[in-house]
Amino acid sequence: MTDHRVARALLSVSDKSGLIEFATALVGHGIELVSTGGTAKAIAAAGLKVTDVSELTGFPEMMDGRVKTLHPKVHGGLLAIRGNAEHAQSMKDHGIAPIDLLVVNLYPFEATVDKGAGFEECIENIDIGGPAMIRAAAKNHDDVAVVVESQDYQAVLDELAAHKGATTLALRRRLAAKAYARTAAYDAAISNWFALQLKTDAPDFRSFGGRLIQPLRYGENPHQTAAFYRTPDRRPGVATARQLQGRELSYNNINDTDAAYECIAEFDATRTAACVIVKHANPCGVAEGADLVGAYRKALACDSTSAYGGIVALNRTLDADAARAITEIFTEVIIAPDATEEAIAIVAARRNLRLLLAGGLPDPRAPGLTAKTVAGGLLVQSRDNAVVDDMPLKVATKRAPTDAELRDLKFAFRVAKHVKSNTIVYARDLATVGIGAGQMSRVDSARIAARKAQDAADEAKLAEPMTKGSVVASDAFFPFADGLLVAIEAGATAVIQPGGSMRDDEVIKAADEHGIAMVFTGVRHFRH
Repeated sequence: MTDHRVARALLSVSDKSGLIEFATALVGHGIELVSTGGTAKAIAAAGLKVTDVSELTGFPEMMDGRVKTLHPKVHGGLLAIRGNAEHAQSMKDHGIAPIDLLVVNLYPFEATVDKGAGFEECIENIDIGGPAMIRAAAKNHDDVAVVVESQDYQAVLDELAAHKGATTLALRRRLAAKAYARTAAYDAAISNWFALQLKTDAPDFRSFGGRLIQPLRYGENPHQTAAFYRTPDRRPGVATARQLQGRELSYNNINDTDAAYECIAEFDATRTAACVIVKHANPCGVAEGADLVGAYRKALACDSTSAYGGIVALNRTLDADAARAITEIFTEVIIAPDATEEAIAIVAARRNLRLLLAGGLPDPRAPGLTAKTVAGGLLVQSRDNAVVDDMPLKVATKRAPTDAELRDLKFAFRVAKHVKSNTIVYARDLATVGIGAGQMSRVDSARIAARKAQDAADEAKLAEPMTKGSVVASDAFFPFADGLLVAIEAGATAVIQPGGSMRDDEVIKAADEHGIAMVFTGVRHFRH
């Protein structure tokens, strides 16, 4: 028989939302309640009969609650195989009663870390008894149902009502799978926190865990399945954002929106308004301005063709003027820290346009990890948190950049950090005017960026492309002078690049011959 009647339930929860209603319903099915500490007090205060776990084990909670459920009368009740005669005899010999339903959510370790608690407080919020009980119940799911979060309360109650106080094997297996995933994610959060505390860059074991935000319709392509998960890292962005309207985000929407918001975070909102437009994970237009609408117009002018159907990220509260401008063309997503009510109403007229409010900007200097799967492995690295403002720039040429050039050089290098390699970014007056991304050859990136600038000039009916009098940024060094010469031909007057090529002298010589200023950052921004 796959259905198993629930006679006794053990409840021990740190999150007590929905607890009393659930416990009341269990009692209504004639189920005996056993509980611990604060959970038992809450149930008793609601007028429900509950047995404290200390009465079950014959031992009081001790050591500040560290020891309360680690006892044979608890684990024996969870692990005993009901149809096994030897197990049944052991239960009889030692006075162990079966536990048919376990309800446990774990100490809030992730939330404790997230609020910036100290080392000792974080340690005290590592649950021991909870994971042990969860894993025991999940292992014995043929007989025991295990619930690890309140959102599954209703599913259990529905089964109890439909099956005369019993749960089905199908539900118990689904809950068991979820239980193991929860303890795995919990342990991953703890182990990664420990590695950070110990400054261990390469621990012997590395795991990551996350909570489902939403299943996605498909992945990068319709034949691929996908889902979106939230990790313990509470970095402001698409995972933390509130979606006010629009269709469900797709896999590509999420990936592109993340790229846009990480790029816009490079621009301090207290210093300037800024806008980033992204298409296929690459910026196709970036600009600073006196206000958001000005920044948007400048960013759009870089490549209005690619901007169609793109992602727009802003570093300040979306206002009405910017909202009107952005909704003039088809846009997939707008993401900003916040929005005015008037702006929200304007965007609402575009029913399919997604509006995401992230509540803040991520810190571009913050440490963190990124991960990428490869066949049979996982590549893990620290986040690229290098910021051009912190880099000691070295003038490599006879001519130093002017103040205006230096301002644009820093701007261009901020953007280059977020463009797929090989990267060339032309900028002028704090706006991108040509972007070359993801080419196998750096000289090709320089040519493509210049070609896009010419196309933009033709569309705007300008006498010459905006690359005339621009500056240029390269995410990595120029291996030869050819890429630099393309940029010079396009009209660039100053260059920023990491330096470090064995042919730096050749590149510097070419710059000097053309009167170009060049600065080295000493920092590379490859982005694959």
